[in-house]
Amino acid sequence: MRLILLGPPGAGKGTQAAFLVDNYKIKQLSTGDMLRAAVAAESEVGLKVKGVLERGELVSDELIVSLIADRIEQDDCANGFILDGFPRTIAQADALGELLNSKSMGLDAVVQLAVDEGKLLERIEKRARESAEVRSDDNAEALKKRLAVYREQTAPLIEYYGERGMLKTVDGMQAVDKVASDIEAILKAV
Repeated sequence: MRLILLGPPGAGKGTQAAFLVDNYKIKQLSTGDMLRAAVAAESEVGLKVKGVLERGELVSDELIVSLIADRIEQDDCANGFILDGFPRTIAQADALGELLNSKSMGLDAVVQLAVDEGKLLERIEKRARESAEVRSDDNAEALKKRLAVYREQTAPLIEYYGERGMLKTVDGMQAVDKVASDIEAILKAV
C-alpha cells in the first residue's frame, strides 16, 4: 500500500497515518525525519542537505526526491508507505510520479481529509487553553500562517490528483474512528 494523505495542518493526517501504519504494516515517511536522519548519518545526500540547511536555504525538490528514492528502497518499505509532508507542490507531485514510474511503482491512493478551517482554528484554540503540553506552533496565529501556505502551495494537489482519478475525499470533521473507518473503506476498494 503506497499512499498520500492530503489536508491542511490540524486535519488529523498524523493520527490517521498512525492507524494505517498499524493496520497495514507500512511505514510513515516524514520528509523532515528523513532530512534529519540523512544529516546525522552523514550520507552523501545528508552532507548536501547539511550544507543547504547551514546556509539557511530550502532543500531542493531534487534532494528531497533523492532522499525518498533511497528511503523507499529500504526493507521496511516493502509493504508500502505513507508520504507525510511530501509532495507539497505540483512540481513535487510531478517529480514523485516520475520517481515511482522509474521504479515501476504507483500510488494506491491519495486521500484528502476535508475539513472546515474555521473549526480547525476553534479546535487549536481550545487545545491551547486546555492542554498542559502545547507545541510552539499550536496557536491560532501560527495555524493561520500554516493554512495560508497550505492553500497556496499544497491545496492545488487536490485538483492535480483529482484530474488523474486518484483522489478520494473523507470528511475529516467526523469523529476520529469514523474518519479511520472511511479511509479503510477507500483502501479496501483499491
